[in-house]
Amino acid sequence: MTRLSHSVRTFVKGTALAASLMLVPTLSAAEKVKLPSDALTSGIPGKGKTLTVQEIDAFLAKPENHEILEITLPPGLDLGVSEISGLKENPLTRAKIELGRQLYFDTRLCGDNTVSCAHCHHPDEGFGKHTQFGVGINGQQGNRNSPISYNRILSSVQFWDGRANSLEEQAKGPIANPIEMGNTHVQCVDTLKTIPGYVKQFNAVFGEKEGVTIDNVAKAIASFERVLVTGASPYDYAEILRKYSKLEPEDLEDLKTDQPEVYAQFLLAKVQAEKFPMSESAVRGRDLFFSERVNCAACHVGANLADEKYHNLGIGMDAKDPDVGRMAVTKKAEDYGAFKTPTIRNVEFSAPYMHDGSLETLMDVVEHYNKGGTPNKNLSNKIKKLNLTEQEKKDLVAFMKACTGPFPKVEHARLPAEK
Repeated sequence: MTRLSHSVRTFVKGTALAASLMLVPTLSAAEKVKLPSDALTSGIPGKGKTLTVQEIDAFLAKPENHEILEITLPPGLDLGVSEISGLKENPLTRAKIELGRQLYFDTRLCGDNTVSCAHCHHPDEGFGKHTQFGVGINGQQGNRNSPISYNRILSSVQFWDGRANSLEEQAKGPIANPIEMGNTHVQCVDTLKTIPGYVKQFNAVFGEKEGVTIDNVAKAIASFERVLVTGASPYDYAEILRKYSKLEPEDLEDLKTDQPEVYAQFLLAKVQAEKFPMSESAVRGRDLFFSERVNCAACHVGANLADEKYHNLGIGMDAKDPDVGRMAVTKKAEDYGAFKTPTIRNVEFSAPYMHDGSLETLMDVVEHYNKGGTPNKNLSNKIKKLNLTEQEKKDLVAFMKACTGPFPKVEHARLPAEK
């Protein structure tokens, strides 16, 4: 029987690796897909901007494209596995995800064939839109900034005010919104039914009895959005290595000798943290972010660095006619001016910021919190003046940028031909 120091025994017991050391059965690699996965979002292979019926037929003929996928998340996000939402009700398959990808980029869902989901949530713009407000059909503007569409697999209720109870419900909304895509659900379905490639895919994915329906359009788009997941960031790699920081050199030697599997994990964590390092400024920013004094983690917490709750930060509350936010949904006075917490992950790519797009840079965001928000009758009690130094402000921005991981490769074109 091997002899381990108390610190090593405690460490091993507290790691996810402990399960594997006890030989807990696991599924084969072939039954799982790790996100982000370029293979799920790169489209049906081929050349040209349009998909032919023959290419679609060949794709649909492969049984593996209809098998239900078991998803695993990347380091960092995998801590939120219990928060995964919607897969039981709407299981993922490669065929459903690919159908959703096509619909996400297809302007034919719009009333005049000019706007797609990607118009306001584009991969090239951090899956958001670099305009203050969303811009829809005929150049019409809404009154809110376009929220990001990645890491939604860890989020159930959608929109800044939480008015959609699921990603599927959210996907349907913009299609019939007169300011966004300016269509009707009936007309959207009728249009899709005229496109042979879509009819074939809807029948194959949902069955011929259901086929093309607005609910199935929403299910497909939601499936695609659920696999838009950010990969591990320098912050994640640093946090993994941090787990080993309390082990003394002799403890590591014990691991090397008696628990080589755990030691191998330590070496991997060390290599990854060195390959994707956090700057000294970002490390200081990380400590500030999670400190009691600054306490950004009061709201930006959990695997996705977002609490999925609603808070009044004072943004827009000094306007003549303020956006009441969550209160419009709940009708509760305590929700006046409250909006959903966005994720910090990959946030550097989705400027401008806040629900009204009023802050242009991450430094502007830090400055807003530093001054204690904008006073109003319902300002969150989590907001207080921070009295940050100029260097501390820069450190917080550096930390937020260190929460950036790779996006999956997404095919923008390759949509079904008209005939």
